Amino acid sequence: MKISVCLATYNGEKFIKQQIDSILKQLSATDELIISDDGSTDNSLSIISSYQDPRIRFLTNKNKKDIARNFENALKNATGDYIFLSDQDDIWLDNKVQVITKELQTANCILHNAHLIDCDGEFLNKDLFSIYGTRKGYWNNIIRNTYVGCCMAFRKELIPSILPIPASITMHDMWIALIAERKGETKILDNNLMFYRRHDNNASTTSSKSEFSRLYQLKYRLHMLYFTLTR
Repeated sequence: MKISVCLATYNGEKFIKQQIDSILKQLSATDELIISDDGSTDNSLSIISSYQDPRIRFLTNKNKKDIARNFENALKNATGDYIFLSDQDDIWLDNKVQVITKELQTANCILHNAHLIDCDGEFLNKDLFSIYGTRKGYWNNIIRNTYVGCCMAFRKELIPSILPIPASITMHDMWIALIAERKGETKILDNNLMFYRRHDNNASTTSSKSEFSRLYQLKYRLHMLYFTLTR
């Protein structure tokens, strides 16, 4: 089975090399690492171009500049049987690909746990599932998404349902998780297969207590509900 790793980048010069190295050493000669960049202005592109590795396919996101569109750009170019999502600032443990590919033989989507580290790579003595309260279920994750994209992998059969990502959807991980929950068997692994780096520049949503924010979140979930049930 061919593996496609879809890695979205944007000004990730500080951590990108460590992440690419941790991925490439687990891929075979026939696998691919698809890197989609969202217009980086730092040294990210120089670092990526320094790799003379035929497994790396570099793309520029020419669509709207946001993380969902950047991942969509990578996903629509993926040719593998198993699709892994990757952020630019984490570190994969050496057994991640081996464990996940085995699990994907009997499930269409896998979510795994991860150790938390800070910007200096120091352990935070926490794991991702304990922070997010991770749980399966379509309705559970409509109410509050607990799937984190960089810890997800899925079979290529989901791609026609995932793409295109609706323009109003900005959280690719929530979108993919809900599609997977509807379309087949998902599996949650408590295995810590990655170091998940927490820092000020994480590309994740922050919660606000304002009335506007609650209204926005309600409308967003209604959009998710409509598009996932009609896809």
